[in-house]
Amino acid sequence: MTSRWVYGLVFLVCAALLATALYMEKVMGLEPCPLCWLQRFAFAGAGLVALVAFLHRPSGFGNRVYGFLLALTAGAGLGVAGRQLWLQSLPADQAPACGPSVDYMLDVLPWFEVLKTALQGTGDCAEVVWRFLGLSIPGWTALFFAVLVVIGLVMMFRRYRPKSWLLR
Repeated sequence: MTSRWVYGLVFLVCAALLATALYMEKVMGLEPCPLCWLQRFAFAGAGLVALVAFLHRPSGFGNRVYGFLLALTAGAGLGVAGRQLWLQSLPADQAPACGPSVDYMLDVLPWFEVLKTALQGTGDCAEVVWRFLGLSIPGWTALFFAVLVVIGLVMMFRRYRPKSWLLR
């Protein structure tokens, strides 16, 4: 499988995960917490990197750059998912208090304060509202982010054959 198709597959997976998040919000009625929004942005970033790489058709050094960017965005998402999993593991009396919605924070706070508050997490982030096969939503996103980090690292460090026209 060429690197172009790997990036195309990564883009499709990220798009499917974002569509699933929208389904869970709009159809199932699950309200995303601030950390959920950050995880969505990380999937969107990883998907955008993969789409640009797919369209660009990189080779050699270009594959290494796109692999690094993919690992970086997915690694950031993995950190956010890990933070939410940690919040969910806290006893109820140690979980942070519930905070305002993301929409409200965007209306009244500067963007940097919204990001800072979102990264700290709220009581909403500590609540487990859905499980599948024993994993909560951030558990599943952490799993997908870990796979994307591995794919990015493989794309960074795999050997690339030089083009035949370069050897002439």
